[in-house]
Amino acid sequence: MDKALQTMINNMPEKTGKSLEEWKLLLQEKSFEKHTEGVKYLKAEFNITHGFANTIVTLSKDDKGSEESLVENQYQGKESLLPIYNELIAYINTLGKDITITPKKGSVSIIRKRQFVLIKPATKTRIDLGFKIKDKPISGRLENSGPFGTMCTHRVKLSNKDDVNQELKDWIKEAYEKSK
Repeated sequence: MDKALQTMINNMPEKTGKSLEEWKLLLQEKSFEKHTEGVKYLKAEFNITHGFANTIVTLSKDDKGSEESLVENQYQGKESLLPIYNELIAYINTLGKDITITPKKGSVSIIRKRQFVLIKPATKTRIDLGFKIKDKPISGRLENSGPFGTMCTHRVKLSNKDDVNQELKDWIKEAYEKSK
């Protein structure tokens, strides 16, 4: 487990009033369709920060399905996109040991101290890669965030493994470096 994540879990009782296991039990009683519904519930009902709420909901989902099965489900019927996903993850893993890869129901968040990349199989033939790179101009294939809204500042559409080129890797690295 990532050191920062373990620290967050260790600090949870002091910062939120409950341990991770207590939060998991509480969330088992609820049935949220979407990740964001669980986060909003925890923030509104228990006045905890977004970071802790997001972590609690994400880790409570781990009990319901492994990270592998979450990714597997995302690419069901979109298997041709898996080589692109695998290429992205392989590169991202070279950036540093302080990265947390968090699969969710419909996307995978790449987090350092905060999310800096979001991988989403958008269609059967395309992955949308969202970035958080403040003050970076939109140009060419580096589009505005589109459907990602405020979660990302930019988006790149990927249709084949060759789209994961040096230009894209440079943007990923820039997003990683700015997420300190």
